[in-house]
Amino acid sequence: MAESIIEPVIEIEHLTLGYKNCRIINDINAQINAGEIIGIIGPNGAGKSTFLKTLRNLMPCLTGKVKFFGKDNTELSAKDFARIVAYLQQNTAPSFGYTAREIVLTGRYPYMKWWQEESDFDKQIADECMKYTGTLELAERSVNEVSGGQRQRILLAKVLAQQTPILFLDEPTTGLHIADVHKLVDILQRLVDTGNSIVVIEHNLDLIKTADYIIDLGPEGGEKGG
Repeated sequence: MAESIIEPVIEIEHLTLGYKNCRIINDINAQINAGEIIGIIGPNGAGKSTFLKTLRNLMPCLTGKVKFFGKDNTELSAKDFARIVAYLQQNTAPSFGYTAREIVLTGRYPYMKWWQEESDFDKQIADECMKYTGTLELAERSVNEVSGGQRQRILLAKVLAQQTPILFLDEPTTGLHIADVHKLVDILQRLVDTGNSIVVIEHNLDLIKTADYIIDLGPEGGEKGG
């Protein structure tokens, strides 16, 4: 019997990043499959956030290609991307007193027309994602009135509400107490167990040690198996 071929969800081919006269990351090659956690590590200034933004096509690369499910990232529209990759950026700080549920519902926008309001189905998904992250009891609370750990899990619920197969997380444990870190690690592990792929920038060893492999963007780095 022929072996089944696993198609990667992300292919990174000879990716070089940086600016006109300054290369930050040189010739990265990697393949990310369904149900994997990929850790991105490196010292400050190594280009970790730049790496994620380039994969997401928010920044251009100098050379190389990035493909999602076999399609070049430059060929994907903003809405296409929002249905494939949910991106929790570093130091995201919602303001204006929005409630937790209002924040989570913004994750449904890729599936709505500009003139549409959230449907009952959207609200159901938002509540399911808040329940999944242990934040449903905070639904009517202002995000300015909750703890840092609770806010991060609310933002993760928003990311999950996009219902994408891939998640990009930029230092999601920053400022969290150890108990909140463990809750976050448990949520992410459950996600990969159901087939989601996660690319995460992180310094916390409790999270990094769960990675299937690590891409080290330090000067002597490379790809390391988990």
